Amino acid sequence: MEIEPSLAGYKAVARLYNALMTGLVLTLVSRKGEDAAAQFVFGHFRRQHLEKFLPGLKKLGLDHLPDAVACAQYHYFSNALGGVKTEFMPENDRKAWVRYPPPRWIWQGTAICGVPAKVNEAMLHGWHGHNGVSLGNPCLGFVCTGQTVEGAPGLEGYYFDYGREISESERVRFAPDEHAPDFDATKVPKLDSASWPDERLKRVERAYAMEYVRSLVPTMLDLFGPDVTRMELGRAARLIGLQFYDETAALLGIEPGSAMQFADYLGRIAAAQGEHVEIAKEAGAVVLRQRGWKLMAGLEPGKAAFRAWNTLWEGALAVHNRHLRLDAEYGNDGIIWRITR
Repeated sequence: MEIEPSLAGYKAVARLYNALMTGLVLTLVSRKGEDAAAQFVFGHFRRQHLEKFLPGLKKLGLDHLPDAVACAQYHYFSNALGGVKTEFMPENDRKAWVRYPPPRWIWQGTAICGVPAKVNEAMLHGWHGHNGVSLGNPCLGFVCTGQTVEGAPGLEGYYFDYGREISESERVRFAPDEHAPDFDATKVPKLDSASWPDERLKRVERAYAMEYVRSLVPTMLDLFGPDVTRMELGRAARLIGLQFYDETAALLGIEPGSAMQFADYLGRIAAAQGEHVEIAKEAGAVVLRQRGWKLMAGLEPGKAAFRAWNTLWEGALAVHNRHLRLDAEYGNDGIIWRITR
């Protein structure tokens, strides 16, 4: 039986992977300390920046704009497509604001209470402070004027072209006494996504969350190696599976209970990620076969990273039916899951 993707599946994937990113950061804060968590957040966002920023500017048709305006508008468009509340306030060709009002997508719910300012700032150093470098403009920096994790009513700041070459320490500057102007949606450009059907929007939001997981796995491996990745990412993933099974199963219309019902749950999640997956009964087990692993295509993350990611589904199964067992085989041809009692 082959499973087709669904709108509910897109929502479930976005929810799980958003939670996994947040959960991993909190895991590192609590178990490795804020320095390690900040190191991870910096590496994660720098990796995403190097992969996505310049191609994204071109794809969104912003590469002809003044650098400060292009950068702020890039965040406005790209985050809005991912379902993130974002505001854009250009002042002139050299100064343009971007603001992320609460609730913050990345530090969802009560998680924001456990994120140190240093960890949040690492995101700005990893991405925002590198825009001028990527654009070949040594005069461009980012000025942060408020952080939600410190009680401000939003993460906000502006890209500024100083008209002179700035030092590395000036690429991100903090000015809490300055404040963003009010946002006026009628005065900024709009994407044609406003006319997209809901399914297309949810598919894009799902892809946005998937990119975070696709980036966090190699970042963990590079910084901490396979053993720590297996332990810490695996711990976070299992907890997220435990905590978010009920919500995502309800989205998918799955009732807790049998092995076949959980296979349906996992199969719908996989299909929503763009995977080709089939379910069958074989010798006392319910078996899911997935061709390849599109989420990590081209990255070759290795078995330790796979096992860490797979604990997400082990956690979900423990809530679905704690008497069932999930065994997984990962190889060049894809993934095989077997659900048994």
